[in-house]
Amino acid sequence: MRPGQPYPARPLARTHPDPAPDERTSRALHTYSGLRTDLQPLPDDARPLKREEPRNMTHQPTVLVIGGGTAGNGLAVLLRTAGIAVDLVEAKADWNAYGSGITLQGNALRVLREIGVWQEVCAQGYSTDGVSITTPAGHVVFTQQDVHTGGDDLPATLGMQRPALQNILIAAVRASGTSVRLGCTVEKLAQDATGVDVTFTDSTSGRYDLVVAADGVSSSTRDAIGIPDRPVPTGMAIWRTPAPRPEGVTRTHLAYGGTAFIAGFCPTSDTTLYAYLVEANRDRAAIDPASYADEMRSLARGYSGFWDEIRDTITDPAQVNYTWFDRHLVEGAWHRGRVVLVGDAAHACPPTIAQGAAMSLEDASVLAELLSSHDVWDDALLTAYRDRRMPRVRRVVDASVQIGQWQLDGVRDADVPGLMGRTMAVLKELP
Repeated sequence: MRPGQPYPARPLARTHPDPAPDERTSRALHTYSGLRTDLQPLPDDARPLKREEPRNMTHQPTVLVIGGGTAGNGLAVLLRTAGIAVDLVEAKADWNAYGSGITLQGNALRVLREIGVWQEVCAQGYSTDGVSITTPAGHVVFTQQDVHTGGDDLPATLGMQRPALQNILIAAVRASGTSVRLGCTVEKLAQDATGVDVTFTDSTSGRYDLVVAADGVSSSTRDAIGIPDRPVPTGMAIWRTPAPRPEGVTRTHLAYGGTAFIAGFCPTSDTTLYAYLVEANRDRAAIDPASYADEMRSLARGYSGFWDEIRDTITDPAQVNYTWFDRHLVEGAWHRGRVVLVGDAAHACPPTIAQGAAMSLEDASVLAELLSSHDVWDDALLTAYRDRRMPRVRRVVDASVQIGQWQLDGVRDADVPGLMGRTMAVLKELP
């Protein structure tokens, strides 16, 4: 965190009781309250704003989390905090601890504080309270103060290296007592009224009261349970890379126009930043990954100022990532029986307002709150989760896509600051 930004670190006290062995081995015989499809969503007054202590259950519920990204890791820790037994499987053997950078706004930081990792995030990230809009030549046109969507006691925005955030969350998952298996995912799901039987790719099996699909925008679990919604390309793509932070870069800089739609960079520590260039999407198969650094450096030649220094450091193609922008929002139910979606499996959007990770973390927070404060995990509860999240997520997805569409359409008088301001004002409210 940048010196001079002394935000208090207030991690939640956490206890992680380990389930007794006989509870673990007997869970396949447990008859939990069955799912019903004839119930209406819970009324608003049945949705507590603060997490409650789990009720006195004779059976300790068990949850399988599929996917060890931001949403899956955060959810695992929050459920363990509530005394719920959690297994987590992640398909990648390295637990996906790579990437360039990530921008976390206050509402994301609020959930990270709830998870108990704010102190570590604060120490390893770089906090800012505004964004400078520049010309392609690097001249600052104006600096806009960011909205403190997480409250005044948290930074408006914090940039950090994505591997740093992932490793912080990995440590929290390990410390929580979650059972973790890497290089493993789900091969088959079979549901009945009392639980889900799961067969894994390592030939083991288990039975769970609930399965949570946190396996990303290309979720195979979403496909397996018959949810038809799929991500749709928006027509844009982004080049991203980590780079050394030039002296004088103390906040995000964005240039609209030039050789790309957007050229930007965000400090991620006292010594690093991540840089990005947004263009019309190209056929990825036609771009040799060995040329990624050359491609990004060439596109960056249309920008000056700090870009002159950043551009010269873009030399390693393995450090450069090229990704299409997608719009994704599951319009119907986010669950089928006892399998429910969180994060990018349910919704994803371009990073034009930097809210993707925040929406995923908020999903984890709301779902953990509802599961930990209700005895019966049924269709009504999972519908309530979706209904509570949908208006907020839809606003973010639509705003993120709209900003990109204005640029694709060449709309020069688009009210980007107004749209962002209206969206952020809503996000100040608790999810």
